[in-house]
Amino acid sequence: MARKKEFDVNDALHKAMLLFWEQGYEKTSMKELVSQMGVHKGSMYDTFGDKHTLYVNSLEHYFEMGQQIIEKGITETNSAKEAIRFIFNWAIEQEEDFPLGCLIVNTAVELAKDDAESRQWVQRSWDFAEQLICELILDGQQSGEFSKLLDAKDMSMILYNSIIGLQVKAKTTSDREKLNKIIELNLSFLD
Repeated sequence: MARKKEFDVNDALHKAMLLFWEQGYEKTSMKELVSQMGVHKGSMYDTFGDKHTLYVNSLEHYFEMGQQIIEKGITETNSAKEAIRFIFNWAIEQEEDFPLGCLIVNTAVELAKDDAESRQWVQRSWDFAEQLICELILDGQQSGEFSKLLDAKDMSMILYNSIIGLQVKAKTTSDREKLNKIIELNLSFLD
């Protein structure tokens, strides 16, 4: 009979995700993961497999968590422009307990070129974001908020590329005024 887990699997995965997010895949050791997650090494391997599998599970956890936060935030806005502004703001103003930047962007830079599973999660995340922004642009065009002359798909690619850049910039600057100006300039392209 299998033994009952002595730890919360989702909590341990969340802790691993935070460590990977802060340090990156290569700089994170198994010893640090075991310590951060609060599990025994054997339990970690039994539950999550090797470090790479744990990392991929962390990417999935991050994607699902971000998707929920963004979708919830968008439902609390009153217009397509406010919804897109929310996405921009969320990209630079992470929760207090989260590292700066974006785990997906970090993964794109560190692993995606050589690791197919990481590349799939990066692409899935970016496809989701671009599609969501595209839908918001189409909604804004229907309501008269945005110019109908814009190609929604092309504009969503441009805006999401700016969001990725802001996530990188947010890791290296505390100048929120500059980051907010970049957001407003991007939103002005929709008029």
